[in-house]
Amino acid sequence: METSRVTSKGQTTIPAAIRKAAKITSGDLLMFTTDGKQVTIRKIELPTDEYLDSVSETLSEWSSPEDEEAWRDL
Repeated sequence: METSRVTSKGQTTIPAAIRKAAKITSGDLLMFTTDGKQVTIRKIELPTDEYLDSVSETLSEWSSPEDEEAWRDL
């Protein structure tokens, strides 16, 4: 078991052993959930570049000059 103290600003440090075990590094996004008694922290896994490359072609229909004009003032 690892412990960490919360500061007056609500900040805490994730112990090194936990960061290592969960492969959490600087810049990672974390998600917090609670049931009122327990807090669960999960690392958010962003899609890989391979996935983004595969869907990027399907998004090109929304990047026309006409789309830019239609959405500019919203």
